[in-house]
Amino acid sequence: MRIAVAADHAGYRLKSVVASHLAATGHEVIDLGTGSEEPVDYPAFCAAAGRAVVRGDADLGIVMGGSGQGEAIAANKVHGVRAALCLDELTARLARQHNDANVLSLGGRIVADAFALTIVDLFLATPYEGGRHQARLEQLADIEQEECGF
Repeated sequence: MRIAVAADHAGYRLKSVVASHLAATGHEVIDLGTGSEEPVDYPAFCAAAGRAVVRGDADLGIVMGGSGQGEAIAANKVHGVRAALCLDELTARLARQHNDANVLSLGGRIVADAFALTIVDLFLATPYEGGRHQARLEQLADIEQEECGF
């Protein structure tokens, strides 16, 4: 699977851990920055990950910051992204099963490395259920279209 990863300075360390784990488990990692703990603003990095997913350059994305909140918000500004902040296994599973989330957001100052990898693995392995959830995704897409002026 091709996974786009991106982080600001607060998520950089976790991004390194996640990227190494992904590569070691056979995934193709598309690292969209940042490349250090030097302070940077997260919106452009997270938008780049979201755009990679929407364009089809990546199958899924993972964005990381201090809390993961702003990173999810930034990724969700990209038309077609469904980013979910997941801080435990249940939210990761439901984000994929019910919402077909295509970008995972993690807080490097919130979630320990080992647990973050558990969340990542579960997010990647969980399929979208479709069925009763599809109508809701279509409603979300309609709202997105309305807000974009289309």
